[in-house]
Amino acid sequence: MKKNFVHRTLAQDDPCPLGLEKFRKENNWERDVLKGEDPIVMARPDGQKSLSHSRKSVRKRDAILRAATEIINAKSFALATMTEIAATLDLRDAALYYYFPNKQALVYACHTSSLDRFEQILREAEQAGGTGLDKLKHFLNGLLVDAARNGPQLYFGDHSYLDETQRETVEVWSKRLTGLLEQFVQHGIADGSIVPCEAELVVQLLLGMLIWLAKWAPATKNLTTDRLMAAIGVVTLNGLENRPPLP
Repeated sequence: MKKNFVHRTLAQDDPCPLGLEKFRKENNWERDVLKGEDPIVMARPDGQKSLSHSRKSVRKRDAILRAATEIINAKSFALATMTEIAATLDLRDAALYYYFPNKQALVYACHTSSLDRFEQILREAEQAGGTGLDKLKHFLNGLLVDAARNGPQLYFGDHSYLDETQRETVEVWSKRLTGLLEQFVQHGIADGSIVPCEAELVVQLLLGMLIWLAKWAPATKNLTTDRLMAAIGVVTLNGLENRPPLP
């Protein structure tokens, strides 16, 4: 399977500096899990499994989420398999099931992790201040930097494979975050930094661009965040920017 573009670029920013494969080997991941040496599963009164909060366990779980997100983004939920996800990390299926009881639980965790990252980047853009356009630029750049460091996000889309409670949680959360992004555009219209437009449609177009970016970008050699941001500027931000008329 082709690696996601974020693995080809800015590799020095990867939270596992040696990459997923070397990280797995140096941490004896599969050996520890299969031998029960990693305190992943703890007994609970209700009989359900819970993950330990050790730093090592959290890093392993994050690596699984990253690999799963890349595969699901590329192939869809229906075509992605636990076996393929495990193989990407050179694990057996059994090791994955210590962390997630099934594929639905895994993809739900991918959704919530992605939404949490998305919201954090939105908050940082808001705190950075400036015009509405400034905030929008800060958000888009932050999203690209985060993807380069932490892997892609599982973007908003079809949630039919989740159960009712999970689906409602993701949809309500997603709607709230898109609303916050729309506020950046509305702010820009109000302060004059963005041309008058339909904020809701603009945000949907931006999100659509970001969703497909993860599929198209791998074909581009030596891709960097700066190059991506420059391209986004040409395609979208320059059109949104409210410029004074030429004399």
